[in-house]
Amino acid sequence: MTSIDPGRSSLLDLFQEEARGQAQILSDGLIALERAPRDPVTLEASMRAAHSLKGAARVVGVPVGVTLAHVMEDCFVAAQEGRIVLDAGYIDILFRGVDLIVRIGEARDSDAQTALERDVDALVAGLDARLQGVDVREIAPRDDTPDLSQELTLARPPEETPEPVQTPSRTNDARILRMRADTLDRLLSHSGESLVESRWLKPFSQSMLRVKRIQHDASRALERLHETLTETNAAPLDARAHAALDEVRRLTAEAHRQLSERLAELENFDRRSTHLAQQIYDEALACRMRPFVDATGGFARMVRDVARGLGRDVRLVIAGETTQVDRDILDLLDAPLGHLLRNAVDHGIEPPALRRALGKPETGTITLEARHSAGSLFISVSDDGAGVDLDALRRAVVRKNLASEDTAARLTEAELLEFLFLPGFTMRDSVTDVSGRGVGLDAVQDVVRQVRGSVRATQEAHAGTRFTLQLPLTLSVIRSLIVEVAGEPYGLPLGHVARTLVLPASAIDTLEGQQHFSFDGKRVGLVTAHQILETAAFEAASDALNVVVIGQGAASYGVVVDRFLGERMLVVQPLDKRLGKVRNIAAGALMENGDPLLIADLDDWLRSVEKLVGSGELGRVGAGAARASAASAKRVLVVDDSLTVRELERKLLASRGYDVTVAVDGMDGWNAVRGADFDIVITDIDMPRLDGIELVTLIKRDAQLSGLPVMIVSYKDRAEDRQRGLDAGADYYLAKGSFHDQALIDAVRDLIGEAKS
Repeated sequence: MTSIDPGRSSLLDLFQEEARGQAQILSDGLIALERAPRDPVTLEASMRAAHSLKGAARVVGVPVGVTLAHVMEDCFVAAQEGRIVLDAGYIDILFRGVDLIVRIGEARDSDAQTALERDVDALVAGLDARLQGVDVREIAPRDDTPDLSQELTLARPPEETPEPVQTPSRTNDARILRMRADTLDRLLSHSGESLVESRWLKPFSQSMLRVKRIQHDASRALERLHETLTETNAAPLDARAHAALDEVRRLTAEAHRQLSERLAELENFDRRSTHLAQQIYDEALACRMRPFVDATGGFARMVRDVARGLGRDVRLVIAGETTQVDRDILDLLDAPLGHLLRNAVDHGIEPPALRRALGKPETGTITLEARHSAGSLFISVSDDGAGVDLDALRRAVVRKNLASEDTAARLTEAELLEFLFLPGFTMRDSVTDVSGRGVGLDAVQDVVRQVRGSVRATQEAHAGTRFTLQLPLTLSVIRSLIVEVAGEPYGLPLGHVARTLVLPASAIDTLEGQQHFSFDGKRVGLVTAHQILETAAFEAASDALNVVVIGQGAASYGVVVDRFLGERMLVVQPLDKRLGKVRNIAAGALMENGDPLLIADLDDWLRSVEKLVGSGELGRVGAGAARASAASAKRVLVVDDSLTVRELERKLLASRGYDVTVAVDGMDGWNAVRGADFDIVITDIDMPRLDGIELVTLIKRDAQLSGLPVMIVSYKDRAEDRQRGLDAGADYYLAKGSFHDQALIDAVRDLIGEAKS
């Protein structure tokens, strides 16, 4: 093979895309032909895929691809004509050819091309020999050949296989355009915000209705005045007064007519704009969705290869291929689903002889299914194998010192199956290529939790095991319970909320210094959201507590909040990556009225509670548990044009007891600082209208404000940036990347002391 001309790189990229697409078609076809080797439809599709690949390789000048595709095409033609039957030997060699097809588009340097040529020559020789009736051994794959089950994540084959390397027509109505993922994310974010903005018209329209009623009442009062002056014996109005009264009546009537017309137009605009904003948002959201089949391309091949290696006969059934899944969730599913499928082959499906003895079909069945239900995405991997040996599982739990024999004996089936998800847990005594290392199900659980989902296992003896993943439909929108904590709204993802309840104080018990209550027959610990979020101390307003139960099993806790504000669909606004991980917070969102709120990370909440329990710092809940300090809080002005940064700084300082006011830019901050007394100003640098340096300069030049401490918090962390801020008069300069941790609090305390004087 000659070296690749850089000028042909775009053609080679197209060829690589087509090679991967045709490889997926061939892989699916070979899986089907292993079950039905004479199926004419599958043979025709496979032959056409090889033929198209041969044409594409010839166009871009890849002779090794022409050679490989040609011999594979001959093989399918021979099968169509009945000269051969595609038995397991043929299928193995052809699968090896599929692997080589993927490598053709990726072999760019001379060493890779030489190795590829050698492997293709060996495969062609072996396939030619079998076609000529010579019995040859299966061609063993090279160690550096990629595993197709991991490499192929391709679209389903089209009904009509296109001719290779054709330029798309400009008149094609179904054009496919490339778009950056972050651009699509911004589009969805903006469309969500427009949906929120459109809903502001509803309360405005309602307020205009109130104005209309007031105007109507004023008009009626004017008419009554006119009638009174006309009907009474009072001195008649002079001509000028009568004319003035008539003019007021006329203008009032005209104002009423104009107001009614404008209000009708406003209501129509409200309906149209809300409908349009909803359509835009739905379309943007749909752009993020992909069919479940996009994540299943290589699974059939992987199951087949693992089963052959273990001497099993296994069939993979995929249900719900058209189920729509969020793009980001779909991208994360490959590894966990791959592990669950390998587990099902290795741990679930019995050898053919044992299945015959049990009265089962020799071919085991694994089902991978995706479906929507109750506002969630459910993906399950089930098999018709032996199921989990619960006695062996109990012995493994005891052997690994995870529970005593007496405790293990009392564990229910559901509790036992939870041990399978522990890190490093395995029931195998030896390590194989497929299992026994204790790395797997815990990784599956970790990935699922990353997307705010859950996974559980169920099984029936000799009837198989089922692993069910419950996931959100999308990461862009999340249905949340809105609660109030210390005067601030927070969104709690409903997928992690077990129950909400109003708990009477009399139902709280204390055991070993910790407060509990009875829930579903179990003792559940109680903690306040105030302590988790480190806000002002909780003070119960009555003997009834609003409680949200989070967590599962023994790791469940009741979290006391101030109020329940209802359930809402929230458009998730990811936090700026430069902020790092904000403890106990997952993301931000806007409520329907435009107010910002933070979406809680409930896994973080659970970890925070467990840390408080472990350190013995868990506070008490109930009336009189804490009293607010009578001392006045020191006032802080936060000036930043970023909503996210502004809110995080405000919440962080407010949680330490400071009285915080915010300004959206330098001009807004300058107006605020001249109109009220503050103990410190915290400002960004880059802002519209008036930047932070200019704001600091104005404050320090003002005779009345010159003594006011000013802190700059900015992403600009160069020495010259710091010097510029300090030269303007700033008392402290802090890099914004660390403002959310203790550094900001320490700096404020250094400048003005504790929050309470």
